[in-house]
This record gives sequence, structure tokens and C-alpha cells, in this order.
Amino acid sequence: MKIGFIGLGHMGLPMASNLLRSGKAVHVFDTSAKAIGVAVERGAMAAGSIAELAEDVDVVITMLPNPAIVRSVVAGPDGVLAHAKDGTLLIECSTSDPQTARDLESMAQSSGKVMIDAPVSGGVPGAEAGTLTFMIGGTEEAFVAAQPILMAMGKNIVNCGPAGSGQAAKICNNLLLGVSTIAVSESMCLGVSLGLAPDVLAAIINTSSGRCWVSEVYNPYPGVVKSAPASNDFSGGFACDLMIKDLSLALDAASGTRQPLPMTALSKQFFQLLSLKGEGSKDISAIVQMFKM
Repeated sequence: MKIGFIGLGHMGLPMASNLLRSGKAVHVFDTSAKAIGVAVERGAMAAGSIAELAEDVDVVITMLPNPAIVRSVVAGPDGVLAHAKDGTLLIECSTSDPQTARDLESMAQSSGKVMIDAPVSGGVPGAEAGTLTFMIGGTEEAFVAAQPILMAMGKNIVNCGPAGSGQAAKICNNLLLGVSTIAVSESMCLGVSLGLAPDVLAAIINTSSGRCWVSEVYNPYPGVVKSAPASNDFSGGFACDLMIKDLSLALDAASGTRQPLPMTALSKQFFQLLSLKGEGSKDISAIVQMFKM
């Protein structure tokens, strides 16, 4: 089986690397020659274009920045669907939106291909460790076919329902990540302003009712979690501008169901303020700087 991987960013490159470590034959494409070079050094084969890659593989995995790019790469005139063989399995791992996933799945089916939406949770650490959670939307048959491939990159493969369900689960998860990052930042900064040592406060939170993934694994206060982006000048991880995109996706989806999301809307404003300060490429934990005295 030949696997094509399109999108070798912070998440895509370690995911492709784990496929290589598992013994898979991986063909790669990205707009970054540097990223392609790293993947090739790790054993991948470089494709000169999306079309070239799609024509030569049995499975195509995409990990891309936003829904517009996903649509272009998958359904554009020089995209995957136009050039992939009949029966090709498309695994779309980008964070997109439910409607885009449903539209592309329908187009894939009409052109003789099989597609699932399979966004991930776990961040860069999970991508590097191969412990990602995949949230799958699509048919049961496609879910079964994708499982052996996804298990090389993740630990939890969850069937969420029909096409679009994976994306629905992902935007709900990322909504909570954005809101909780701000909440933990407020709590940590209040504690420090009241004279508490940040590591002591974090230890208390993480053995009490305030405990959450952000407080324990991804604490936004510098120095509390040595491996977290906050302790590395907020570099790497999940960029603030990508969180703005994901919160926008949640708000757009909510408008169609008239679901109120007041905390999501407010959180988006905070991240936008941070981005306007020129910090949009930094990790979301940089939001703590908005509250430090």
C-alpha cells in the first residue's frame, strides 16, 4: 500500500514520520521545500505536485490550514479527486467544518473514491508521540479501512457518525480548548498577583476541581510545565491565529442551529487582540500575557 501525505506542517510532518516508522511507503507533497526535504531524509518519497502524488498512491492523507485550502487541494482542477485512482481512500485530517466535509465526501463518492473526515486532537506532542485521537466521520466501511493506517499515528480512533461528524466533534473540542486556555491563564495570573508561586498553584489546581488538560499538560504560565510552549517563549504548539480560525468555525456552525456560544465569542475576541499585537503565530498559551501584571 502506498500512502500519500499532503501538508507537512507542525502536525503533518510528525504524523507522516510515524507512518514511515511503522514501515509504510509514504509519498509527500507540501509547498515548503524544507519540509519535504526533512520528510525525504526520514524515508519519504517526494512528489512534484498534488496530481503526481494522487495518481501514484492508494491512500491520500491531508493535513491543511483551513477549509478553503482543503477544498482546493481535494476538489480543485489539479486536486486529489481529479487525479486519484478509483477506490482511493481519502483521509482528511485538517480542522475544517462539517459542511465542507459533507460536500467533499459526496464529491468523492460521485467520482469513485472513498473519503472520511478525520480531524485530530492531541497537538504537536501527540503527533510526535503517535498518541493522537482521531474523530472520524464517514461510512462504517471507510472507518474500518482507515483504522490500520490511523493506528500508526494515533491511539484513539473514534467513529463519530456520518460524514461531517468528525469535524463537528473537533470544533466542539477546540472551542473548549480555547475557552479553558483563557480561564487557566486568568487563574494562574490571579494566583501569582496574590503572592502564590505558579508551580504551587498549578499543583493545587491539578489535584483539585479546577484540573483540566490545559492546567496539567499545557499550562500557559511560563515555567510551570517545562515541555509546554509557554516555557519555550510560546513557540511551536497551536498558533493563536489557528485558534481564531477554529473558534470562527464553531461560531459559524452555531449560527446554523441558533446555538448560543457566548464564551466562545468572547474568547475569540481575546485571541484576536493578541494577534493584533503581532503574536498571532505564537502558541495559544501566549494569551497569558494579556493577564500578567
